[in-house]
Amino acid sequence: MAGSRLERVGTVFTRIRDLMRSGVIKETEKPIWYDVYEAFPPKRQPLYVKPYTRPRVKKLDPVPAIFYTEDKVRAKFYEQYGMGSRPFDLSKSSFVSTCQRFVDKYAELKSQSEMEDSVLFEETAKALLAEGVILRRRGASAVSGESRDPVLGLKLSALLAEQQSDGDDSKQEPEEHTTHTQS
Repeated sequence: MAGSRLERVGTVFTRIRDLMRSGVIKETEKPIWYDVYEAFPPKRQPLYVKPYTRPRVKKLDPVPAIFYTEDKVRAKFYEQYGMGSRPFDLSKSSFVSTCQRFVDKYAELKSQSEMEDSVLFEETAKALLAEGVILRRRGASAVSGESRDPVLGLKLSALLAEQQSDGDDSKQEPEEHTTHTQS
């Protein structure tokens, strides 16, 4: 039986013996090993003993958490700038992420000067900007104020005046158009 747990109650020998006594197993169907086991029983009966498992005592981890200065810079970079403007290109083995460039530049500037960390962080961002790496702060709009359409800055009156002057020009164009088609 698949669900039987009788091995905890008795040995295989005692279970076969009891099945033969009750008539479930006939004398002709008994296993080959039965007579040998009956003639030469073991010195100690094999008993099922449930293995004792001690409650696990939580051991202190001997390896302390390791934080490098680069990890702190990376954490601050991702907090300020997020993941960056483009995804990682893992198909190129020589690909260097924007964050890694920032960390390398930070380490370079730190070795050259004795600035405070927050000032050095800003200087690193400026140095990367000078190299052509554009960093966008989290939550900032992707469009800067300078790149807006100049029409948005016009006043309503100036816009209306411009439309009226355009309307006068459009009345003159059809007359010119007819003269060109005649010649």
